[in-house]
Amino acid sequence: MPGIIFSKASGVNDSIFGKSQEPIKAIINQKRELFEQKSMIPKIFYMDKSTNFAEKYASETSLGNFEDVGENGAYPTTEMQEGFSKVIESRTWKNQFAVTQEMIEDAKIGKIKQKANAFVTSFGRTREIFAASLLAGGIDTAVKIGGKTYDATGADKVALFSTAHPSATKKGSNQSNRFTAAFGQYVMDKMQESMQDFKDEDGNLLSVMPDTIIIPNDASLTRAVLAAIGSDLDPESNGNAMNFQCGLWNVLRWGYLPKTIGSKPYFMMADSEYLQNYMCLPFVDRVPLSVRSVIDENTDANVMKGRARFGAGFNDWRGIAICGEGVTGGTAITAG
Repeated sequence: MPGIIFSKASGVNDSIFGKSQEPIKAIINQKRELFEQKSMIPKIFYMDKSTNFAEKYASETSLGNFEDVGENGAYPTTEMQEGFSKVIESRTWKNQFAVTQEMIEDAKIGKIKQKANAFVTSFGRTREIFAASLLAGGIDTAVKIGGKTYDATGADKVALFSTAHPSATKKGSNQSNRFTAAFGQYVMDKMQESMQDFKDEDGNLLSVMPDTIIIPNDASLTRAVLAAIGSDLDPESNGNAMNFQCGLWNVLRWGYLPKTIGSKPYFMMADSEYLQNYMCLPFVDRVPLSVRSVIDENTDANVMKGRARFGAGFNDWRGIAICGEGVTGGTAITAG
């Protein structure tokens, strides 16, 4: 990542930093904590801390059902086996900025917060862009972010959003969490039904109960979603039909998501508890943002260096689904 140099000669940075290096680091760390409180990442991803260069997420197939063996019957033998697994490696992220020695000598310390905040905002923005772009990029097997390519497949080796999620034990029993349709209440109903029908590797019905709708910052889509879930009565009916969707949903509007897919609006539906309990979308923090200050011996500039290690990826697809008119190749939902 290129560094940012603030120079006194620019004329607009004459009082950025005071004479002490230590308060710079203190304010940078404090601002990082404030930014993290507003992050959408923990509401969608499973936040994990790591002490290794990579973490492996594996699943096991379910144990067979109890059987009616009759009086004095023998215990049936059932087995479990490892299902799909996913390895997520932490990446190293860096940035820096510098102020000249003349600025350090002459600046007023009161201006430090403005520019230190910009540095930390850059870090927080990087994490949000990375996570949001990776999530939306789950319609393909790989996604390009900032010139680098990242894996967008789940543990089952297909894209996070796919119509062909295989089973580790039952061949030919593919499932879909990728749907093609414009948003509407009927479409939302059918997508909810499909998620509630998700099965595990052995074909057992899971308890997926979607309770969260994730959308980009799109005014028309936001209004449509809130209209569909915010009224006690069916917004698409002239009668007095009850709207059973009212009160069931938490809406997350994430400004870092791309506004469209295939030039059309889209939305995601998720089970917030399932996402966390089954570590569906791990976001791995290996090394938190650390900031150090050094003096460049050639220029006497005060250089602030920020470094962190984190990574993210997809494990279990069952906690989330996507739908949009521009989401090509998805399971079609037609109006009822």
